[in-house]
Amino acid sequence: MSTFKAPKGTYDLLPPNSASYLAVREAIAAPLRNSGYGYIETPGFENVELFARGVGESTDIVTKEMYAFETKGGDRLALRPEGTASVLRAALEANLHKGGNLPVKLWYSGSYYRYERPQKGRYRHFSQVGAEAIGAEDPALDAELIILADQAYRSLGLRDFRILLNSLGDKTCRPVYRAALQEFLRGLELDEDTRRRIDINPLRVLDDKRESVQEQLIGAPMLRDYLCEECKAYHEQVRELLTAAGVAFEDDPKLVRGLDYYTRTTFEFVHDGLGSQSAVGGGGRYDGLSEMIGGPELPSVGWALGVDRTVLALEAEGITLDIPAATAVYAVPLGEEARRVLFGTVTELRRAGVATDFAYGGKGLKNAMKSANRSGARLALVAGERDLGEGVVQVKDLESGEQTPVAVDAVVEEVRRRLG
Repeated sequence: MSTFKAPKGTYDLLPPNSASYLAVREAIAAPLRNSGYGYIETPGFENVELFARGVGESTDIVTKEMYAFETKGGDRLALRPEGTASVLRAALEANLHKGGNLPVKLWYSGSYYRYERPQKGRYRHFSQVGAEAIGAEDPALDAELIILADQAYRSLGLRDFRILLNSLGDKTCRPVYRAALQEFLRGLELDEDTRRRIDINPLRVLDDKRESVQEQLIGAPMLRDYLCEECKAYHEQVRELLTAAGVAFEDDPKLVRGLDYYTRTTFEFVHDGLGSQSAVGGGGRYDGLSEMIGGPELPSVGWALGVDRTVLALEAEGITLDIPAATAVYAVPLGEEARRVLFGTVTELRRAGVATDFAYGGKGLKNAMKSANRSGARLALVAGERDLGEGVVQVKDLESGEQTPVAVDAVVEEVRRRLG
């Protein structure tokens, strides 16, 4: 028993389960790669100010959940709680927006960190795959991203997820709505913490999950009644494009996201099989974020999908991903000469692209064959002194149990033929 354990609220990904996480990442990334998105990787920590300004001073993420620390050199840093601010910072720093080819389309995959109360589906370290399209204001771009996420989920076999859609307006119409909402909220019975929110970010109060708050929100002014003509027209186009693409969504006038930077289109992917943590991912348009972090005006849109949550959604629907066995061929040498010969064959097979493993540690035949069966291999290569004396290796089909002698120099070809 080791004395060290993973920190509270974190998890280790180990084989064989880790294979399904890799498959989920791959499935989410595939439609993005196919649509002009290039891969970006950013550091695991950034300047604290980037998140305070970008994500929002009043958000739970910044006030309660961020892992912030000071370095020996006196820099104030934070582990990244989300991906968008970092990706936008990197794109601005590298002047990608000046290349003349807007939008700049980027996708990423990595770990994020939030100090939360751990529960199923909500950890302090979690992984996401995300996408950002930077520098263009176009309803087709918003629709494209939603369609690509939908495509990724359908490619995994998921069916019971829903897409919730809303518009949060822009800098013209949102302030008018904000004032009306603040006036309504000030008349409610709310605790001190929630009252403070009314002044800083009243939209977040709508997102409060407590029943005592939700009951009082009946009759609250709705953002959709305050949208300006431009925002209405923009949102209508996003809806039309999704409908034309055959992507089902639900209008959710109460949907707000937990980050300050969203404008106009906002959406969430939810899965009803996950209990209270039903959101598997989400995103939206963030036209003001670039300016908030000191850049030029760059209207942008993006999303992030939780890998852990997606794996839970697959479990909830009883979906087992078709993941090929890690090993196709397992070599079992009996004696020194066989070790030398078969190790050479294993190397050749690997170079030919065949997933091959070897019975290390000089195991006897019985133990080595147990390992071969456990590896999930289809074929075993077995050779002892007598086989080599006859110039052959026994090729055993682990499904049928059939065994055939094959000439040593023809083994690679025979194995490739059998595995098709």
